[in-house]
Amino acid sequence: MNVPEFFVKTWESEMPAFGKVLRALPGDKLDYRPHERSSAAGDLAWQLVVEQRALGDLAETGENRWDMNGKPATIDGIVAAWDEATNNLRQRLAGLDEARAAVPVKIFMGENSWGTALGDMLWSFLLDMIHHRGQLSSYIRPMGGKVPSIYGPSGDEAG
Repeated sequence: MNVPEFFVKTWESEMPAFGKVLRALPGDKLDYRPHERSSAAGDLAWQLVVEQRALGDLAETGENRWDMNGKPATIDGIVAAWDEATNNLRQRLAGLDEARAAVPVKIFMGENSWGTALGDMLWSFLLDMIHHRGQLSSYIRPMGGKVPSIYGPSGDEAG
């Protein structure tokens, strides 16, 4: 198995846990934040969607213009956008090989931009998303929800 194939396998293995965490967020508490400097739960959930979309753009066109606008008002809307972005990215990752993974890609954030090889960007974003999923999972119980199993049982779910 080459590195791009390993990425796709790893990415696919992480997707169910993302869906469980997003679906476990209490929809009436999306403004919850554990500290004034922390991101709100709904904003973190939306960032995961935006990151999936960015990866889809990068895999398809080699460019992404970062845009956090358009967040749905409900968790159902965020989850639907997540599912759509995930399915889109799944299609774009089909047949990912070493040549495609080496293609340079670029993200634009306002006046700033940065770029690297597609494969590097895929890994970077996946690891960032896993970080934010962990952050969100720590919000769920104080929000009044039940933390789903991610890599094994949680205090609320047997796994």
